[in-house]
Amino acid sequence: MSEIEKTIAIFEGYKIRRQFDEEKEVWYFSVIDIIAALTEQKDYKRAKTYWTTLKNRLKKEESQVVTNCDRLKMTAQDGKMRFTDVAKSETLLRLIQSVHSPKAEPIKLWLAKVGYERMQEMADPARSLDRARENWQQHGRSEKWIQQRMTGQETRNKLTDYWKEHDIKDKQEYAILTNIIHKEWTDLSVKQHKAAKSL
Repeated sequence: MSEIEKTIAIFEGYKIRRQFDEEKEVWYFSVIDIIAALTEQKDYKRAKTYWTTLKNRLKKEESQVVTNCDRLKMTAQDGKMRFTDVAKSETLLRLIQSVHSPKAEPIKLWLAKVGYERMQEMADPARSLDRARENWQQHGRSEKWIQQRMTGQETRNKLTDYWKEHDIKDKQEYAILTNIIHKEWTDLSVKQHKAAKSL
């Protein structure tokens, strides 16, 4: 997958991990997070157990729902990147039908809204910036932190555009240049910084 935007969406107080694949223009949602919201289960382990049981049942029924699920690395509760089951909204809509829940219809509407919002953002990129700002505010980030993050991203975009204009296309060259910039900023290489953050 290329250029994946990683975000957290909120459904009635439940955090739903999601990733947008720019190449395929599709959202992938954490299945366990959707199950937690559907079953109104705040305990992640119980939601995971529910999904495992449901997945086994659907496999026995030879349901395409499980086959259509993918696995992506997402930030786990311990802050580390771990593989988890994910699905596109079409697959989730079929999965939701397998769970008897009063939240089924509200989640279906929410999934449709998320898809519509993304289409709006593609037509008007400023909406994407507004959504990012709101997301960071929801996570308690200060206005100063948000401004620095947005400025940093804008600077990086300008820099990568400059590299492209000067025929720096090889992934290894990008990695070397990124590492030099990162070391100037943090006194650590990208690898060392990830190790320090346990990523």
